[in-house]
Amino acid sequence: MFKRCGWVLGALALVACSGGDKSASTPKDSTSAANGAVASAGADLTGAGATFPYPLYSKWFADYATKSGVKINYQSIGSGGGIRQLTEGTVDFGASDAPMSDDEMAKLKTPVFHIPTVLGAVVLTYNAPEITQPLKLSGDLVAQIFSGKITKWNDKAIAAINSGVKLPTTDILVVHRSDGSGTTYIFSDYLSAVNADWAKAPGKGKELQWPVGIGGKGNEGVAGQVKQTPGAIGYVELVYAKQNNLPIASIKNASGQFVQPSVESVTAAAEGASAKFPPGTDYRVSIVNPPGATAYPISSFTYLLINKTFTDAAKGKKLVDFLRWALTDGEKDAPPLDYAPLPQSLDTRLVARLDSIKVGASGM
Repeated sequence: MFKRCGWVLGALALVACSGGDKSASTPKDSTSAANGAVASAGADLTGAGATFPYPLYSKWFADYATKSGVKINYQSIGSGGGIRQLTEGTVDFGASDAPMSDDEMAKLKTPVFHIPTVLGAVVLTYNAPEITQPLKLSGDLVAQIFSGKITKWNDKAIAAINSGVKLPTTDILVVHRSDGSGTTYIFSDYLSAVNADWAKAPGKGKELQWPVGIGGKGNEGVAGQVKQTPGAIGYVELVYAKQNNLPIASIKNASGQFVQPSVESVTAAAEGASAKFPPGTDYRVSIVNPPGATAYPISSFTYLLINKTFTDAAKGKKLVDFLRWALTDGEKDAPPLDYAPLPQSLDTRLVARLDSIKVGASGM
């Protein structure tokens, strides 16, 4: 879906429709003011951030414009870029797959709510035509591959859990994100949870000091690099692998089962989580490597970052109205695009939280 620029509204930035040949470039902090000002022309609301949910957000913004006439410009520049632009005040909302850290929250001019929108899966995708059935990987093997300790496709450790599968004898080329990324945060959060060496270094975060590999900008950049590079392996959001017709590995979960990512297995990962959230939670939580035989282990919420107060009453009302629509009518669009919708009980709590956003001098 990320290639279908017909969904892009008005002056929506074309960053997210870039091809693989631009995938290794790294966004600079200066994009926040200059590009934001150009791309927002004619838009009622502007936002920036995660590429992870971009296919779904594109559909939401297009459908909502048709319904309401409200045009929402969204720059798919990565979670780190979205947080920077929100902090600098050059966008009306941000988007991130990683919850903001306490340090990042402290730099904000206006406090924000983390509003989960849907659940998604980070998947391992690879370019090895010789492998004719889904590759099986454990978290430990993935950590060793991305740290450069396993360098051949036919390594004995990979062969041991892929009995009967013909593995190529070629080198493995790691592809990772080159930009600040919530997808990287989710991926590294998972590896830190399952591999003690990874937890020490490089650890978890939106940006890492990668031991090996080449970078791609955005989920679309990594998917493009993997698709065009024999022997490559990379991590992307599920829909980007599917849209590029790339194979997807089954990952061993906490119950010892090899699970393919799907709406059902991501929902299983989140099952019961919302019921355990305490009153007043800020939703900055991790659900990687959960228990459950059918749970896909690299699952996560993705968030819209919304100011708790808006001095511009018109913009604030438009954004709150959109959020109400997205959390109710919009959720039905999630499964066809391989995102898991939020549990109904969580939707209800989030819609109620929107009432606490203050719009204009007198609030809502």
